[in-house]
Amino acid sequence: MANYQQKKMNVDFKKNEDGLVPAVVQDAITKNVLMLGYMNAEALRKTQETKRVTFYSRSKKRLWTKGEESGNYLNLIDIKTDCDNDTLLVSVSPIGPTCHKGSDTCWNQENTTSFGFLSKLESVIEKRRVSSDGSTSYVASLFEKGINKIAQKVGEEAVETVIEAKDNNDELFLNESADLLFHYLILLQAKGFSLKDIEAELKKRHK
Repeated sequence: MANYQQKKMNVDFKKNEDGLVPAVVQDAITKNVLMLGYMNAEALRKTQETKRVTFYSRSKKRLWTKGEESGNYLNLIDIKTDCDNDTLLVSVSPIGPTCHKGSDTCWNQENTTSFGFLSKLESVIEKRRVSSDGSTSYVASLFEKGINKIAQKVGEEAVETVIEAKDNNDELFLNESADLLFHYLILLQAKGFSLKDIEAELKKRHK
């Protein structure tokens, strides 16, 4: 069960005549939007108490815990209000697909992990590896030289990062850190892996 720490919230349930506020549900890891539901004060209270997301069903006219029939619960991670205190952002750890039609989200999207710009950078590296020429692309040239050269570059950048870490020039340290991470992403692809594989390994170690 998610380790949610209950907190007092100032939600404006009186803004709408039906006493409901929209609740946008977001995967805490991937940041993908999973679904939209509505909560009244009682649904919010039950969500916080049980740590499983509960809505007020406008069709059933009662509280409805997501997964009460399918077992595909939304385990609560965090809840935030927007600037007007009339919309909720609910961060969750989903158990199974969220949509009743079997997809990960109610927009029929795959709930894949994204690492922001790093995921985009992985994609760029992959494109350079597959379709670029070593004479015009630094990334492609490294792949052409093989795993030993790529591993050597990671080692060189790691040493330079350590050296700058012992100095007081933050700009140089950040530059070398960026170089190290960039070449490490190349090494991961050369070995047939990605950041998702590293994340999975870290999750196995996490207690």
